[in-house]
Amino acid sequence: MNLILIGYRGTGKSTVAQILASRLGWETVSTDALIIERAKLPIPEIVEKFGWDYFRDLETTVCQDLKEQDHLVIDTGGGAILRDVNVQALKPSGMVCWLTASIDTIGHRIGGDSQRPALTSGKTFIEEIAEVLKERTPKYQAAADFIVETDTRTAAQVADQVLSQFQQS
Repeated sequence: MNLILIGYRGTGKSTVAQILASRLGWETVSTDALIIERAKLPIPEIVEKFGWDYFRDLETTVCQDLKEQDHLVIDTGGGAILRDVNVQALKPSGMVCWLTASIDTIGHRIGGDSQRPALTSGKTFIEEIAEVLKERTPKYQAAADFIVETDTRTAAQVADQVLSQFQQS
């Protein structure tokens, strides 16, 4: 059994995953970190040199590799749910928790992040977040076994809520 965290950047997946793994005595795995390790390049360079499709192919390979493992807290990249094959690989091995936050909260949390290239062009940062969330929300909803809102909670409080819902499921 694994615990898989999905959600847009800035919803707390990485931080919450570390807290959860510590509490469960499990390993934390970041799909983005595995992609960076395998490509030996940061994500912006992967996308710049090879394009988003290549990045998404690497992401799919990572998800396929993780499906056979157990006792992991998996912190997925925000777009992992864009390919049904990724969800189909991860979901049978555990419970999927969607971490949510408002557009304003996400914008505040990731405003200075230069580790991800823009997903849209010709839009403000907040417009991009809103557009991408609108596109992804149905996919997050379809993949999630349960949802935890992170806007007004600390990472520890979010971890408490995730753990409570995980153990009830």
